[in-house]
Amino acid sequence: MPMSDDDATTRERIAAALRTEPHGATALSATVGVPKSAVYRHLDHVARSVESATDDEQFLVAPPECRECGFDRFDDPLNNPSRCPECRSERIAEPEFLIE
Repeated sequence: MPMSDDDATTRERIAAALRTEPHGATALSATVGVPKSAVYRHLDHVARSVESATDDEQFLVAPPECRECGFDRFDDPLNNPSRCPECRSERIAEPEFLIE
């Protein structure tokens, strides 16, 4: 029996959104109606659930990227860095997530 949006948990709604197209935390926040900081906590659990499931799905992350110098080797891609460690710019594109 299909689950309606009202019956789905926040993590299930996040996973459903990520199965359709890539989203950043800001877009997911607006889509599922939770604060951006909560989205990052939920994403960690969604990633673990997808990786431990028996289907052939993968949780993919396009890492954050500095818009000034292009740096994209941040330590934790499931985080929203405030500054680039290379050039100290605060112009950081947030990471995007997808379940494929």
